[in-house]
Parts: sequence; C-alpha cells; structure tokens
Amino acid sequence: MIFTTETAEKTAELLLQINAIKLNPKNPFTWASGWKSPIYCDNRLTLSFPAIRNYIRDEFVKNIEKTYGKPDVIAGVATGAIGMGILVAESMGLPFVYVRPEPKKHGRQNQVEGFLQKGQTVVVVEDLISTGNSSLLAVEALKEAGAIVKGMVAIFTYGFDVATDNFTKANVTLNTLSNYHNLLNLAVAKNYISETEQKLLQDWSASPSTWNID
Repeated sequence: MIFTTETAEKTAELLLQINAIKLNPKNPFTWASGWKSPIYCDNRLTLSFPAIRNYIRDEFVKNIEKTYGKPDVIAGVATGAIGMGILVAESMGLPFVYVRPEPKKHGRQNQVEGFLQKGQTVVVVEDLISTGNSSLLAVEALKEAGAIVKGMVAIFTYGFDVATDNFTKANVTLNTLSNYHNLLNLAVAKNYISETEQKLLQDWSASPSTWNID
C-alpha cells in the first residue's frame, strides 16, 4: 500500500536526485542473494540530506498516526532503518528500540535493543522491502518480546509478489512511501532512463530471481 500518489512520486524523485536509487540496466548489480539486478537502493543516503530526511520523517509521522494511531514505541530494523526510526520516534515523542537480525552472541544476547515492555504497541520502521523476509523476522522478534505490532512503514518497496504474499501470510500491514512502479514512471518522465531501459527494468521486476541481461 502506498500513502498517496503525490508522496510516492516525490519520494521517488528525491531518491533519484541523491542517487539513493541507482538504475544501471547495462551493468547489473549482484545482490547478497545472488540475484542480478539493474537497480540498487541505498536509502541510508537520505540521512545525509537534512531536507530529504526531514521530509521522509514527516511523511512517516503523518501516516503512522493516520493509519495506526500513536503507538507506544517506534522500532527500527537494523541497520538501515535505525537512523530514520530514531528521527520518527523523536518527532513523535516516543521511545525507540531497534531489532538486530539475530540475537547477540554475548552479554544479554538481546535481539531487541532498548526498553520494551510486554503489551506495548509498536510500529516498525524499515528502509527497504525486497522479499520482506528480514523485515518480518524483526516483527517476529518483537512479538516474541511481548510487543503488539500494529504494522510497518518503509521508504521503498520493489513490489515483488513474494513480499506481498509474505506480509499477507504474516498478517502484517505494510505502508510504503514509494514503490518500483512509481519510480520507473518518474525515471522515464525525468529522463533518468529511456523507454527501452524501462522495459528491461519491468522485465526484471516480473522475474527477479531468474532475470539475466543476456
């Protein structure tokens, strides 16, 4: 689900302007999963641009309150969403925790870092959704810690069917500021890519695990 078309387009344009989203159909990136991809998204770059990070923060705050109401706690998914999650929590005057990919191997062996009480309501902040697996592992960790997870917000999603299925099966509501469809339309309109490149990028999105430029 996207907040609004206006927000989706503006967010996509801001990400393109600062090269947080890199489109390179002719020389694909290789993801950790091994997938070949003509797009790479690094939303951490938004933190280095005050006007952009403030815009994203404000959109998150506005829509968290509208969609979920005011939760007890904001949680960020490590590591990409820690910075933005803190900004959102600060703006809303709420406590903040973050969720590690797995429990620490030493000390208290925490996976959820920060003060979280059982029964508290939580909205999770994420930077990017691909398959949704790592994001939903964070949700599961929060639930195991006794939290009531109201939903998740993210800056950008690739819009893969597998992610939609994963969030549906987990019964977790997801709202994103922008998505792949809006990004491609804007990238063509602003001459970041050609219509031929747009077709190639659409082909990748339809089958990312098997796509190859050859």
